[in-house]
Amino acid sequence: MSIHMNRKRQIEGTTLVIFGASGDLTSRKILPAIASLWDQEQLPNEFSVIGVARSPLGDEGFRRLVMESAASWDSIGTYIENFHYLQGDYTSISTYQSLTKLLDSIEQTRQTGKSRLFYLATIPSLFGTISSLLGESGLSQSGASGFTRIIIEKPFGNDTSSALKLNSDMHRSFSEEQIYRIDHYLGKETVQNLLALRFSNAIFEPIWNRNFVNNVQITVAEQIGVGHRGGFYENAGALKDIIQNHMLQVLSLVLMEAPALMTAESIQNEKVKVLSAVEIPSIAEVASRTVRGQYVSGVINSEEVKGYREERDVSSTSKTETYVAMRLAVDNWRWAGVPIFIRTGKRMPKRETQVVMEFNRAPHLPFIGGSARQLGPNRLILRIQPEEEIKLVFGAKVPGQDYNIRSVAMNFSYADTFKEVSWDAYERLILDALLGDRTLFLRSDEVIKAWEIVEPIQRAFSDLDFPLYPYAAGTYGPKEASKLLQSTGHYWHNS
Repeated sequence: MSIHMNRKRQIEGTTLVIFGASGDLTSRKILPAIASLWDQEQLPNEFSVIGVARSPLGDEGFRRLVMESAASWDSIGTYIENFHYLQGDYTSISTYQSLTKLLDSIEQTRQTGKSRLFYLATIPSLFGTISSLLGESGLSQSGASGFTRIIIEKPFGNDTSSALKLNSDMHRSFSEEQIYRIDHYLGKETVQNLLALRFSNAIFEPIWNRNFVNNVQITVAEQIGVGHRGGFYENAGALKDIIQNHMLQVLSLVLMEAPALMTAESIQNEKVKVLSAVEIPSIAEVASRTVRGQYVSGVINSEEVKGYREERDVSSTSKTETYVAMRLAVDNWRWAGVPIFIRTGKRMPKRETQVVMEFNRAPHLPFIGGSARQLGPNRLILRIQPEEEIKLVFGAKVPGQDYNIRSVAMNFSYADTFKEVSWDAYERLILDALLGDRTLFLRSDEVIKAWEIVEPIQRAFSDLDFPLYPYAAGTYGPKEASKLLQSTGHYWHNS
């Protein structure tokens, strides 16, 4: 399947089965996305949803949860009878036997084919168990009158070996073509627009390489702390929570070669190639290429906020990183010698995700005196969130008698340019999975390559003596992160 330009892509009658139906992800993201798709007439009347969880909700309790979660969508009440609930233990084969009977009953009543999409919205440790029991009960097989697919959420393992084991466990019941590994970042309009920007505009391709690009920076900054997720974050940290998945996916889209066709296989092939070209540092090299930080108390928007170790369910002696900055290198023909800087952190001044491509400076500035002292390098800035925009920074003369030049920006804003409403990432990705379009999902070898890149860093961080630098909430991270760039003659670009 390929990237579709027409957004009106209606599916046939299908049953979506959500494991973890009473959980936070289901109520915050999955149910509103389903309601919105119905509201936009992207789903047929025959589409059904089965929620599976341990909680004793029953059909009526689950339907109340659906109505509360999707209250902003007009048509959800029309389809509320399409929602069903099954209480059961995820680890018991009897749950899957009951699920088989319920699926058969719904499909017979609605006279639809046996197309089924399983969504694992549970804790990751259950992914292998649920997929195995789906296989054991015969639910993983696609029939002649429909498809069977499965969606799993990140994290896809905790390191290379566990990711390989998860792939192996799932492949015992499902083929790779049936597995849809979801990373919601890839559903964002601006992330997808990276492909349009690069491969539909002839002006960028000649300069998108080491001959013109000085450095590339990718930032994922969060203003929030860990909130109620302290227990989860203690076992994750910024490296596993953001860098291994979101950031390396964005990196691969920015740096990959042009695919032969805009198909899932072609795009995934090119992403794997560029991830394979990322130099993997030795454990000894990690300290000179990586900065690890943890936020302490500070001020954000004129409000005092507490430090990470003061958060709920966080150890008072925690060594978990809430900030990571790294210098990477991509050893291929296009990017050899160009430093790639990435950073992510919590409790930073503002929420923003952006890619900054800085170009080489003009070889000679023929301007007298200090007339160009306010002139910075040309930069292409791709803002992914919260604003979705593209900005080109270049030099221009300041109005007036004197001949002074400074940097100015030319902006493209999605909100100002398009009347169409941008889709939520989960809306797009769930619909793509229903349609069998794997373009915006992760292939198994992508996941493994990403874990191989971060594994030496994981091992270095496990050393209790590896530096963990404090930074005040409301700042852009520890000062050591700036030194990481200054050692190569660069500096971070903050919005």
